[in-house]
Amino acid sequence: MHRWTSVEDLPDDLGPTVATLGNFDGVHLGHQAVLRTVTDLARERGVASVAVTFDPHPVAVLHPERAPREIVGLEHRLQLLEEAGLDGVVVIEFTREYARLLPEDFVVETFVDGLRAEVVVVGQDTRFGLHNSGDVATMRQLGEVHGFEVVVQHTAGALADGRRTWSSTALRQAIADGDMTLAAQITDRLHRVSGTVVHGHHRGRQLGYPTANLGPDRVGMVPADGVYAGWLERPGAAADDPDRRLPAAISVGTNPTFDDVEERTVEAYVLDRTDLDLYGELVCVDFLARLRGNVRFGSVEELTEQMAHDVDRSRALLAED
Repeated sequence: MHRWTSVEDLPDDLGPTVATLGNFDGVHLGHQAVLRTVTDLARERGVASVAVTFDPHPVAVLHPERAPREIVGLEHRLQLLEEAGLDGVVVIEFTREYARLLPEDFVVETFVDGLRAEVVVVGQDTRFGLHNSGDVATMRQLGEVHGFEVVVQHTAGALADGRRTWSSTALRQAIADGDMTLAAQITDRLHRVSGTVVHGHHRGRQLGYPTANLGPDRVGMVPADGVYAGWLERPGAAADDPDRRLPAAISVGTNPTFDDVEERTVEAYVLDRTDLDLYGELVCVDFLARLRGNVRFGSVEELTEQMAHDVDRSRALLAED
């Protein structure tokens, strides 16, 4: 998949495209429906499929005091867009100056002159241009004027409980609540946090459960404090390396049993392994299920007893995954 940082970077021979736009934070099932429509139409027409996205999130630039927490980091977002089958992505640096583009100027610059779009696929709630004044009706009007087709893909499918829908807001809330089952229903995959393994207090190793502690460079929304079953993945390992993806028990929070832990941490114990040296390595932690909330134990012995129980539960859950 090609990646461009502005429409000015697009090659002259890109040719006609089927295109879409959005933040795609979390790349949930609604986003996936849009992307599937884009790739299907592009395949039928024999043209390239391209998404336009923004970094940072527009709200983080225009209203930082109420910016939503980023669900996935940019690199993970691009990886998910590539897995959706896109031929290319334009990542536009969103600035206050860029936000002043009128809807028609944005569309002409991006989809008409830049991508030479034959079709623009949008979700039913798509907004764009100055003050978000452009909407689906605007896009249709501009399509008639500038000669591209507009396809509206509805993105608000209902979940099994009938009360919640596919949306970045619903996904963000599920992660904040530690509801990994719901998060997976909204995205059709496990939620991921990644980062470089750094040295911590080494307390897990002292207790017999050495953990990979993700450093301050971690990306991806950290779920509610607690203990989770999940997987630790090593992107730098060979695809056929048996240690590339490993079952893990994951702790999130400040470890309230000890008074010297002030920052929230994300640390993963690879089940039944004490031989791994992961320091300095980029790893990804995928959350399957929350086992419990954090508890302040009365003694180290009580903590280690509970840790053994957490490991047993993690092993059982991961064997079924």
